[in-house]
Order: sequence, then structure tokens, then C-alpha cells
Amino acid sequence: MSTQAAASLQTDDDELVRRVVAGDQSAFEPLMRRHNRRLYRLARAALRSEAEAEDALQDAYLLAYRSLHQYRGDASLSTWLSRLVLNECFARRRRHHRRDNVIPIVSSPTEVETVADDEADLPEKVAARDQIRALIEAKLEDLPPDFRIVFVLRSIEELSVPEVAHVLGIEQATVRSRHFRANSLLRESLAREFDLAQRDVFEFGGARCDRIVASVVAKLQC
Repeated sequence: MSTQAAASLQTDDDELVRRVVAGDQSAFEPLMRRHNRRLYRLARAALRSEAEAEDALQDAYLLAYRSLHQYRGDASLSTWLSRLVLNECFARRRRHHRRDNVIPIVSSPTEVETVADDEADLPEKVAARDQIRALIEAKLEDLPPDFRIVFVLRSIEELSVPEVAHVLGIEQATVRSRHFRANSLLRESLAREFDLAQRDVFEFGGARCDRIVASVVAKLQC
């Protein structure tokens, strides 16, 4: 995203935040829709479960709605929301750990790498790409959670290294090293197929977006 586009997005976010804080609950719906895709993918990478990711995202949104008056703009709204989502995901993982008495896989978030744009969605390539995407998702599931999280932020959502470091609270050098290592592991598994379907990993469709928004809006009205 260009600097100008990012600035425009932040300006629009600030206006929506202002309206929500002033009591306009309806402004929270477009705010969710602006950030739904990235935040869902982040939650999905952290939790490895679509249902858990949706639940975590909804709970994070509810917390965000109640806490927006505390948002001061020190970081972008996207970063602020990402941290809320990650905190919710990590809290869920800790609860599952205590319940199941299983040692957590990893202690802090990590990363993987960037890829070229997909080729045009020609009809004859759709089935093949769906198969490749499923393969990539399966290989991502085999990575430690911290690797998956950075992969989503860096490679799929195309955040810069400084942005990923800011969201996850780690050094830029750590982002780069983890990114390189995770990407190497994936490339070893996927070889040339790796570049074909990467951007479609953890697809976020309109139905899921509508479901999350409707659920949060319903809870806010209770």
C-alpha cells in the first residue's frame, strides 16, 4: 500500500472512530468491514481453526468497540486492532493449553515471506489453483504458529517489515530472519507450486464477512 493510500485509510478510520466514540454505533459496521479480511486471516493463522478464528475476531471487535475511546492514534487503527486480535488469540491458546494440559508450540509470534502476483484467473487454471491453495494451507498448518502469523502479515497481507515488527512487537531483524526461515521451509515442501496460489490462503469470502459483522452488531444491541 502506498503512503498516500495508507494516509487516506487512516483518515477514514479516524472519522469512523470519532463517530463511534460519539455514540454512532452504525459507524462500527463499516469500520469492521474495512479490516475484516486482514484480521480474520491473522486470527486464522494464530488459531488453526476457522470457527475459533471467527469467535476470537468477534470477541476482539466487541472489546475494540468498548475501548475505542482509549485509542489515541499512536499507532494506526489497523495495528491497534491487530494487537487486540492477537491478544485474544493468544489468550485462547493459553486457555486451551491449561484445559488440555498440552505444552504450547511457541511463545511469541514469527514470520515467512512475500510472493509474486498470481496469474490471471483463467477458467482452466481454477481447479489446479484450488488444489494448490489447499496444499499451501496444509503446509502452513505444519508450521509453528509464530511462522504462520508472520506469513499472513508479510506475504498475504503484504505488510512491510517495519509494520510487521510493530504489530508483533519484535525486532525488524527478527522479522527478516524468521521470514526467511519459514519461507525456506515452505519452498522445500511446495517447490514451484508455492508461487501459484499463495494470495488465496485462508480465503475470506463475503458470507463470512457478513456473518461476523451481523453477529457483532447483534451483540452490541443486546
